[in-house]
Amino acid sequence: MKPLFLLLTLATAAAAAEPAGSCGAPAPGPADGSCCCAAVPASAYSRRSLYQADVAFTTDGGRAFRLGELRGRPVVVALFFASCGYACPLIVADLQAVRARLPDALRERAAFVLVSFDVARDTPAALARYREQRGLDAGWILLHGPDDSVRELAALLGVKYKQEADGGFAHSNLFTILDAEGEIVHQRVGLKGGLDEAVAALAKAGTAR
Repeated sequence: MKPLFLLLTLATAAAAAEPAGSCGAPAPGPADGSCCCAAVPASAYSRRSLYQADVAFTTDGGRAFRLGELRGRPVVVALFFASCGYACPLIVADLQAVRARLPDALRERAAFVLVSFDVARDTPAALARYREQRGLDAGWILLHGPDDSVRELAALLGVKYKQEADGGFAHSNLFTILDAEGEIVHQRVGLKGGLDEAVAALAKAGTAR
């Protein structure tokens, strides 16, 4: 059994904070988030680390990726879908604004992770095109995964989503900041404000040991 009972408690509390809405210290590696990190057993992580989750993804560069590869870095993670016409572009724009406000050294260390819940359409190739369209550099990691991996991560982050008849998604609007051990230290809920708090949380996560 996965040691995730504490994480699920956190997720339940986060999910209750916002109903689903609708939507019309390794250095950073290459732009696909690639790295040569070895697998780490779940027992090596702290009790509240999301990196205990046994979920597998693929980068937009086509490489297998596990969340534990992010250990040692402050991380911002958001779930989204590339064809979103309203909320997701606002979230990504806010994340770009947060990243631009970080000191240079912290900006180089921090990882900004986008995980798509549109598992059918947001293939690695589609995410690579999205990266190019949005001008996302090597500090960004774009991930595609099987439905069960995405759903498990969404539950841990307190993100709710549901595909609608037109192919779009109703979903929670939030992003999450993790410390170097993969523990949740901050969430911005909604589509407005909270950037000062996010920058401060990232700065704290980047200095904690």
